[in-house]
Amino acid sequence: MGVRASGSATVVTSQKVREGRDEEYRRWQEKTNRVVRDFDGFEGTETYPPDSGEEREWVVVFRFTAMEQLTAWLDSGARRQLLAEVRPLLERTPKQEVLAGGEVPAPEPEEGVTAVISHDVRPGKGADFERWQGKILKAQEKYPGFMGSELFRPVEGIQDHWVVVFRYDTREHLEGWMDSGIRERLLEEGRDYFSAYDVRKVGSAFSGWFRFGAGADEAPPNWKQAMTVVLALYPTVMGLNLTAGHEFRLWGIPGYLGLFLGNVLSVSILTWLLMPLVNRALAFWLRPDRARPVRVEVAGTAIVVLCWVLSIVIFGLTTH
Repeated sequence: MGVRASGSATVVTSQKVREGRDEEYRRWQEKTNRVVRDFDGFEGTETYPPDSGEEREWVVVFRFTAMEQLTAWLDSGARRQLLAEVRPLLERTPKQEVLAGGEVPAPEPEEGVTAVISHDVRPGKGADFERWQGKILKAQEKYPGFMGSELFRPVEGIQDHWVVVFRYDTREHLEGWMDSGIRERLLEEGRDYFSAYDVRKVGSAFSGWFRFGAGADEAPPNWKQAMTVVLALYPTVMGLNLTAGHEFRLWGIPGYLGLFLGNVLSVSILTWLLMPLVNRALAFWLRPDRARPVRVEVAGTAIVVLCWVLSIVIFGLTTH
């Protein structure tokens, strides 16, 4: 775990949206993403909706080439106007963590789930806090699924927090560490060095299958991702069962090995063939950087459901 130096800059923001206002917030975020693209040094943004209806906390990551350019965005009149517009949609004031140097990579499926933890370090305890974080890292490295950690110092004139970013391969492994007894003991020890801390978790189930060209770093809403994956997955699995699966049985391949080979084939077909085709065909509905009327949302959903029904009918007639 290293401490990043000056250079590229990232801000991680989190907003707790009022119940029933998610679509309004989504449109506001799309507008914000369009505005920020006009600022010097802007490199990309990712938007992560809440994993459950109870959380209602949206996490957004903005990346800039340098801290000066990120600061220009944070202090701009355009951003102040956007914050004033979104205030009625939020339960509380948005939180943000500025990370000087390095970056928080977008969590692709192979890159797992990220946690961003900010600490209010007690005056004069910075060196002790840093040594304590070293103990945390040694403990984390022994837990399943740990993929790395980074410590970010406060940014003078912008924020006083120390921020730790770490990643696990799955949400279950992340929760295993967060709920562990050793972490609880280390947190008690660390209270000598910090007065408060705040946790945000960032992850997306299928984000690596949904990309729409350069600069489009966001993924569609999880429910659209799930619907679209099922659209491509069902005919893939059925087709493989009727072809490769039949051959596997004829060749005497054991069921457990045949299932593994089928999974390899289905994921490969989805990733490199079907999902790119589906993304292009449904881009009018999937693209997260486009504002769209309700009729387009309904039309896209209806098209996917109709394709589900057609797939079921076709394979029903074929197998019968």
